[in-house]
Amino acid sequence: MNVVLKTFLSMSVSGGLLILLLLLGKGLLKDKISRQWQYYIWMIVILRLWLPFGPEVNMLGKVYQVVDRAVSQEASLLQEPLRSNISDGGFAPVMEDHERVNSLPEDVITVHPLQEVVSLLVNHIWLIWLMVALVLLIRKITIYQGFIRYIYVGMTPISDIEILNRLSVIAEQSGIKKPIELCVNPLISSPLLIGFFHPCIVLPDENIPEKDFQYIVLHELMHYKRRDMFYKWLVQVTVCLHWFNPLVHFMSREINKACEFSCDEAVLARIECGSAQDYGNTLLNAMAAVERYRKDFGVVTLSGNKQLLRERLVVIMRYRKKSMRTRLVTGVLTLCIVFAAAFVGVYPVNATANQETGSLPLFRLTFAGMDEETQDRWLDKIYTDNRIEFWGAAVGLLDEDSDLFRQYAERTYADGSITYFSTLAMYMSEDMLEEWLDKALEDNNWVFQSFLCKALERDDELDELEEKRDKEWAEEQKKEYQAVGVTVDGKNYYYQGQLVNIFLDIRVNQSFWTLSMNPAGTVNIKISRDADNKITGVTYMTEEEVNELFGEIE
Repeated sequence: MNVVLKTFLSMSVSGGLLILLLLLGKGLLKDKISRQWQYYIWMIVILRLWLPFGPEVNMLGKVYQVVDRAVSQEASLLQEPLRSNISDGGFAPVMEDHERVNSLPEDVITVHPLQEVVSLLVNHIWLIWLMVALVLLIRKITIYQGFIRYIYVGMTPISDIEILNRLSVIAEQSGIKKPIELCVNPLISSPLLIGFFHPCIVLPDENIPEKDFQYIVLHELMHYKRRDMFYKWLVQVTVCLHWFNPLVHFMSREINKACEFSCDEAVLARIECGSAQDYGNTLLNAMAAVERYRKDFGVVTLSGNKQLLRERLVVIMRYRKKSMRTRLVTGVLTLCIVFAAAFVGVYPVNATANQETGSLPLFRLTFAGMDEETQDRWLDKIYTDNRIEFWGAAVGLLDEDSDLFRQYAERTYADGSITYFSTLAMYMSEDMLEEWLDKALEDNNWVFQSFLCKALERDDELDELEEKRDKEWAEEQKKEYQAVGVTVDGKNYYYQGQLVNIFLDIRVNQSFWTLSMNPAGTVNIKISRDADNKITGVTYMTEEEVNELFGEIE
């Protein structure tokens, strides 16, 4: 599965757990804590649904690591029939690719069409997710644009200076300095606020009692001051991205309800507590029988449906300013929710988790954002742990002229790690490859000489080096053998004046064999070497050793 989608699914799961936690807390503390807190606390959930970051150790990170290991083990078991059934210590036959495929059982190499379809869907399921999210978002934007066009069709600005002055006074008392437009539209059933950057309060009727006008305008101004329209659209985009998660849809409905409760509380905090009944009466007067548009994405209204209005009126009548104790409790609850969001976490995107789970794309993004000291520590860890795939992902982000790049080029060269050095060489300029070739020639380092000549496409020079190396190696071998009494004449070997029939020289770990056979010879000998491949002596081969040797060769 795509790593980005896997991370996104983990964000949705962790956000869903937080939604359940908040819904449980709401049932227990609904009337005991601030309604504004109940509205804004959902921002923590939204951030959890948006941000793919979390502490290195978290609950979902551990769960996904266990799942990844299980999937990897299952995949290795499925591949088990493909492995050659060779006993320990045996020699695996070398086969060409077509021979290897033809040698497998038919039921192993057959790929069923259904398996291909399933594999295709799994690998490209992120496209389906993204397509549905875009369709939903476009649909919401289209509905919003249709609603705004409907409002603008019958909307006319209010030109009454007295009404506009009252609006200016209320806005100034609310701390709003930006001009607010005031319009009337008889096609709507309830006052509302539209406009993200150019706010406009739309009234269903211009003839509104002064006290009702004050509360209506103050309510809509609170929506604008708190940027409720931006908040609601953030929720709508979140719903589109997490369209597959029913808990996110439920969260959206809860936020829409909490928005009005929270705004009522903000209004009541600005007026006298004795005015709560008058404010409630204003809501009743503003309530229309039927709303023309139910899906009011991106707009905020004074009144909602009848059921919501009844709940709001009950809350308004019970409104009391929260005590210091209540504020302290809400502060503690906020910290608990934040810690819960961190504890739940997401699919690991930090460097450590990405390396353990094989998330190369996310590891590459994380590594690119590190400072040089942190990159140095990670390169050392990757090199020590022999993770060549992460090595390639990391060194590709280094600058050839950086100290870190040269440092690890020197380190891999000194260690003789041609695999890791060759990855660095992929990002070297021709001049730098020339420098390293000169150094390899100076050090008589044949392995790096060969690799660098190929990298520079100098096949002729490589042939000359190989010929020179073979001659030097042959001369060195002659000297080593002569030191223990073995002389070499062309292809013939002599030991203590006798022509050798079988001559055997095996390096440590069987890395290299020298085997010569001359039917005219009379003795069979083998070279003994220590752990450093230094010759320690010569011994005669027994008949059992000869039989064993030819058995291994066969």
